[in-house]
Formats: sequence, C-alpha cells, structure tokens
Amino acid sequence: MSGVSDTRSPRILAIANQKGGVGKTTTTINLGAALAALGERVLLIDMDPQGNASTGLGIDRSQRDVSSYDLLMRQDDLPSAIRPTRFDRLSIVPATSDLSSVDIELAGERDRIGRLQAALHDDAIRGFDIVLLDCPPSLNLLTVNGLVAADGVLVPLQCEFFALEGISQLLRSVGEVRASSNPRLVTQGIVLTMYDQRNNLTADVENDVRETLGDLVFRTVIPRNVRLSEAPSHGVPVLIYDPRSSGSLAYIELARELRQRLGRGGSAKGDRA
Repeated sequence: MSGVSDTRSPRILAIANQKGGVGKTTTTINLGAALAALGERVLLIDMDPQGNASTGLGIDRSQRDVSSYDLLMRQDDLPSAIRPTRFDRLSIVPATSDLSSVDIELAGERDRIGRLQAALHDDAIRGFDIVLLDCPPSLNLLTVNGLVAADGVLVPLQCEFFALEGISQLLRSVGEVRASSNPRLVTQGIVLTMYDQRNNLTADVENDVRETLGDLVFRTVIPRNVRLSEAPSHGVPVLIYDPRSSGSLAYIELARELRQRLGRGGSAKGDRA
C-alpha cells in the first residue's frame, strides 16, 4: 500500500453473480492486477468462504490470521487484515472458511447487512484508489454486505444459454438494496466471460445480452484461455504468469474500459436501473 497521503475515498466495486462458475473470482483477481498495472492502488477483499481469490494471489492459509471474517464479526481494524501480494499496488484482505457461518452468527444482529460498510470506514481505505469485493456465488448475507458497502456492481456473465435469467435476478436484488439501504449503488457493467468466438452459442448469447442490456455490457470480452485457468495454481494473476496471453491482454483492456466508465474524478457512470 502506498504511503502517500490521500483524502479521497476509493471507488468500491462488488464483483457479484449468484451463479457459480462464471469467472467471478478470476475476474476479480485479474482485473485487480490489471488496474494495478495501469497505476491504480487496488485492495481486493475476499468475501467468499472458499477463499479462492486469496489462494489465487498466493496468500497461504497460515497468513490469514486476520481475515474478512474478523472485519465482519469482530469489527477488527482494516490495516490488521490487509496483506500485500506479489503484484505491485495490489493488496488483499484474505478469506477463511469461517465466513460460511456468518449468516447464522449475525442472524439476530440489527446491523447485520452493514457490517462491511462500517469496517471500511477506516482511514486505511484512503490509501487505495479502487476496492474490489469478491462476493460468493449466492445472494446471501455476505453478498448483501458487499452490495451495501459498494458504489457499484460489476457482473461477470458466462456466455451460456441461461445467462439472462440469472442476471435479471441479480439486477432485481441490486435495485432492492439501492432502494432500501444504499442509494448510491449503480450497476457498473456486465462483462462477458469464457467467450469462444468459434462457438455459435457464444455469438447468440452476446447478441441477446447486448440487445437487452445495451451499453451496460462492456465492449471488452474475456476469452476462454488456458493460461487464465493455470495461473491460480501458481498463486499469481495471469499478468505475471503469462503477460502476453489473450486472457492477460483482455483484462488489461477491461481495466482501461472500466477506468473510462469511472471517469478521472471517480464518478460512476453505471446504470441505476
């Protein structure tokens, strides 16, 4: 984390999709690394009990003595949970399997949906430009905490037949959170993942999604790429594992497009629908 004093608040983006296997964690890791490569100071907060983002960035389980669970349950201070990664300007708050019990442990707490938001009201957060929240593949209390804390939602969408069905449910949930708890929340964009231009279904899904959601869909698509699948086992983003791969280049382009959407002043340009 940079030691430069900064009074600005970072943009907080939840990476969310209630469907598993859509490239959500892959997008969080590699978009974070790409943003860092472009000069942004990025904090990734792993909110998934599986802890795949933490593993994919090389954070051993022995290094997770303070985690996102502690931020939610004990309101530990943020600096104690932040860990550096092997990628310059990219830090992480790791996750542990303890997160799987949060729904039950916080069931009777009146502030249960605002725990993460409260934890991020810490001066340490001002040392970052962008915060990415890797939400679990469900619309549970962890994801709701992410939506309440976030300024925007970025949705990875796999190019498959039922793509729009799942996205409509998530966008309804975003609208409900905005109406009840977080009026600043916008849908920052939809990114098509596992894109295979040789597959007719991919083209059909892309056309359908772009026709339905318009400019909400990023121009950049993330291709199916074996290097993206291999990188997590080495504990590094694909930008380190194979910087010239199609997956690496796509995430750099996605990061550029996202920065354009956020604007130089950090104001969101997402859709509030």
